[in-house]
Amino acid sequence: MKKKVRFFRSVNFKIALTFILVLLVSIEIIGAYFIRGLERSTIESFKSNMDTQAETLASTLGNHLGSPDDEDSGQQNDELQRVLDNSDSSDVLEMKVVDEKNNIRATTNVAERYTVGKKNDDPYIDDFSTKSLVAVDDETSNRVQINVQPIQTTGDTVAGALYIRSDLEQQYEEINDIALIFITSSVIAVFISMIVAVLVARSITQPIAEMRQQALRIAKGDYSRKVQVKGNDELGELAATFNQLGERIEETQEAMESERNRLNSVLSHMTDGVVATDRRGKVITINEMALSLLNVERESAVNQSILTLFDMGEDYTLRKILENPEEILLERPSADKNLDNVLLRVDFSMIRRDSGFISGLVAVLHDVTEQEKTEQERREFVSNVSHELRTPLTSTRSYIEALSEGAWKDEEIAPKFLNVTLNETDRMIRMINDLLSLSRMDSGNYQLQAEYINFKELVNFVLDRFDMMVDEQEKKYHIKRDFTKRELWVEVDTDRMIQVIDNLMNNAVKYSPDGGIITVRLVETHNNIILSITDQGLGIPPNDINKVFDRFYRVDKARARKQGGTGLGLAISKEVLKVHGGNIWVESREHVGSTFFVSLPYEPYEEDWWE
Repeated sequence: MKKKVRFFRSVNFKIALTFILVLLVSIEIIGAYFIRGLERSTIESFKSNMDTQAETLASTLGNHLGSPDDEDSGQQNDELQRVLDNSDSSDVLEMKVVDEKNNIRATTNVAERYTVGKKNDDPYIDDFSTKSLVAVDDETSNRVQINVQPIQTTGDTVAGALYIRSDLEQQYEEINDIALIFITSSVIAVFISMIVAVLVARSITQPIAEMRQQALRIAKGDYSRKVQVKGNDELGELAATFNQLGERIEETQEAMESERNRLNSVLSHMTDGVVATDRRGKVITINEMALSLLNVERESAVNQSILTLFDMGEDYTLRKILENPEEILLERPSADKNLDNVLLRVDFSMIRRDSGFISGLVAVLHDVTEQEKTEQERREFVSNVSHELRTPLTSTRSYIEALSEGAWKDEEIAPKFLNVTLNETDRMIRMINDLLSLSRMDSGNYQLQAEYINFKELVNFVLDRFDMMVDEQEKKYHIKRDFTKRELWVEVDTDRMIQVIDNLMNNAVKYSPDGGIITVRLVETHNNIILSITDQGLGIPPNDINKVFDRFYRVDKARARKQGGTGLGLAISKEVLKVHGGNIWVESREHVGSTFFVSLPYEPYEEDWWE
């Protein structure tokens, strides 16, 4: 049913009212500014004129005012009275002259003529100084301008004062008359503007009413009629848009259907699982990834309670999820029985209507199995760091406490204690430096200082150093070299590559028996250089082969810690080779020995390329 809009609620009335209010506000602001400026200008001009008149009249009266004791004082009074009468005007209410003895010598107030010759009782004439002020008349309560001007005779001697009281209220009345004229004209202007505003508003709203009718027809499915375009303004463009609405509504519906199908396709191919429920918690939509993660069939999942589907009915209720839709971790059996359970993170979100009514839930499932594994490795890493630092710190503190309690006085014990403290400190510094190196590599902030070098000479350089240190080691060893005859030029970071070879050689020396042979081989393949270092140590158990490159991992923890290892050497070597695009791995047999392999990318060069 069509409901008629009342005039006072119509757009016509609102546009006209807005226009009139804006006009009224503008007139009021302009009027206030104008009247205030006129008032300030008129009053200031009046005061200035009275000050000038008082100063001029006082100068004239100075020629006629003498001592009251003079024989011709009566004649002086007549002259003073004549000057005052000639200077009288409609704005002046009273003028009088007072001599230096405060006697009234002349006045323009006829009713006050009897006071001539008597003492002045006016409080404004007290010290014969110049005054210009506004006061209120005691009899009429009108505002008056008071001017007191000293009268000076020849020689700048003050002989009396001139008192002038002028009508200031008349000036305000004139300003009020002007304001009244302004208000009257404003009312007329508002009335005329009201008529104009109504006509303008009607010209605007009439096309809008036609477009409203067209909108109602479109809502009923009638797209045949068109809105008449009456101009090229914004309303004309709006009318043309309405005409296009009927043509495009069908296209829009088709597009919505297409988007719905596309959404279903997206849900089907999402890498995260999505489950949607109704307001009772029954599953109404579930995508393929959610079925795979939960390892269930669609037929059994749809219309099932989401609490039952997620196997969380014992710990949660639907109300609890609605009140606090926080994320939840679920552990579900993997579809592959050979794999561990799958850990899922479920994020809940409520489906709300515009009114705020909750019509269902959406649960998004993320497979966080690897993430939790990484988090567990991080916790283990922190635990290992804490343990590795606590051990040398505890040892260092014990020796320092012993020294502080008096052991420093023992010339035999004190050097030993200090040597142990220095060794433990060096061990912690090496560990921290290794951790910093790993941190830089993990964050990608490490920059290779790469240069072309002869890799065979680099390996020989490191091995020569170990040959020279044989006599300094507690146990003896022999290094056997088996190198290719070709010169192998590669682009590597020399310092980092020396660090890798040092780590591998140090491990070989540590875990080799006394008098053992360490075999170092260097060969080339089509695309790689292979460096291998073989020792005759105890070997690595099969269960530990895949863990030796983990940080802080040691096969024999007690022996490694006793020999000063940090458990980071192989991890650093792995990261360095990874940055170089290479690889490192190990082959080992228990009680026989281990062989560590280093592979680096290699591209043979022609001799004249260097030339």
